Amino acid sequence: MTSSNTLRVALCQLASTADPTANLELVRRWTADAATQGARVVVFPEATMAHFGVKLAPLAEPLDGPWAGGVADIARDHDVLIVAGMFTPAEDRVRNTLLITGLGHHLGYDKIHLYDAFGFHESATVAGGDTPVTVGVDGVTLGVATCYDVRFPGLFQDLAEKGASAVAVAASWGAGEGKREQWELLVRARGLDSGTWILACGQADPAAAGVDVNPKAPTGIGYSAVADPFGTVRTQAGAEPELVVVDIDPETAEASRRATGALANRKMH
Repeated sequence: MTSSNTLRVALCQLASTADPTANLELVRRWTADAATQGARVVVFPEATMAHFGVKLAPLAEPLDGPWAGGVADIARDHDVLIVAGMFTPAEDRVRNTLLITGLGHHLGYDKIHLYDAFGFHESATVAGGDTPVTVGVDGVTLGVATCYDVRFPGLFQDLAEKGASAVAVAASWGAGEGKREQWELLVRARGLDSGTWILACGQADPAAAGVDVNPKAPTGIGYSAVADPFGTVRTQAGAEPELVVVDIDPETAEASRRATGALANRKMH
């Protein structure tokens, strides 16, 4: 890849704990490692602030609160954009929010598609969002999505039509029979049917990371992956905590869309 717009991205497949302060230190350490390797965008999983399986409402903070402010300071210190999962207040519930901060940005994406599936009922405690989000980094437009969103191709096509050539997907994927295969299939499919790079960063398997969690909660399986806009997996992590660094080129997104017509030929929106 030789484009001048090549963007280096790091996926930080960690296993967050129940303690937001400890998790902020994880963000600090992993971001430093990613920046040392030249990353400009550093993607953390959904629920980086605190893993699922604990009461979220007492932990939730606004985007101008101390936890998000701490992440913003880390992004500024290392001159990177950080994407990290947190929880923000929403009256009697919380919002499952991706914090996007650094390089002149500080905003949130509230998860649109809530995980009312596989026996879970996320909407009981989480209020859904309704607005897709993109940001610009070094001439590349980046969209964002959260976990269960990856099952809905329309969101990714919408982000592509808004100019995104890559989508960061932060996840805490629930374990279970066939779930790893579904994760891998969905990541590849969203790349192909939207013509975008899919930067899919999940929580590490807590058992492999030595973190105690509620075994009934969707606390991650690992296998973070980068799929290119033709649906080919370029790199993938295992189950354990791992830092994945990759260069992405927006010209590959344009080439995919010309080849497949996935956006130009779409009839239903």
